[in-house]
Amino acid sequence: MRDSAVERLIEGIARFRKNIFPKEKKLFEALASSQSPEALFITCSDSRVDPNLITQSKPGDLFICRNAGNIVPPHTHHTGGMTASIEYAITLLGIKHIIICGHADCGAMRGAITPDLVKDMPHVCEWLGHADTALHTVQKNYGHLNREEQIQHMIEQNVVVQLQHIRTHPCVAVRLESGEVTLHGWVYDIATGMFKTYNSASNAFEPMLMEKELKSLHKH
Repeated sequence: MRDSAVERLIEGIARFRKNIFPKEKKLFEALASSQSPEALFITCSDSRVDPNLITQSKPGDLFICRNAGNIVPPHTHHTGGMTASIEYAITLLGIKHIIICGHADCGAMRGAITPDLVKDMPHVCEWLGHADTALHTVQKNYGHLNREEQIQHMIEQNVVVQLQHIRTHPCVAVRLESGEVTLHGWVYDIATGMFKTYNSASNAFEPMLMEKELKSLHKH
């Protein structure tokens, strides 16, 4: 007897093959032999974050990398999954935009602020070390706030730190210098569906422009 969770996934595949695939057959036929995604989308592994759903993008639009805490380790000579994926996306696929997207109620960032939550997971603890700079920033500047407010700042500061880290990757650094690549830092609020975007000029997260505002911009 199959597990109910797996059964639901198999039923979903059946619905996809019956209802979705036929409508998008030409798209999938084109994607079968090549891809040209528009953006490298780095986000958390959290099951509540669905990059294609929240951006309303189609298969082939995003080259997606996911891990606990949407972390980008600084470049080293040690090959890791994130390093290889970034290099592949930028060098071979020629991606022009890199988005690092954090999200509200991030368990990884909660663990970074409250180490006791992850003390029995040594690999998680080591991985979260890549967010230490964000943690120190929050402790110094927001230590007077309550824990939930600190976590919110941690989520935002972590995005800023990972934007700094990705700049250390040679393939990214070269293309940033030539203007071929643009970096974006986002934070997604699961409960409201709202986004904030990082403004490097003000060093702050600001509400992302929504549809009406974008239409107004396009008119000018």
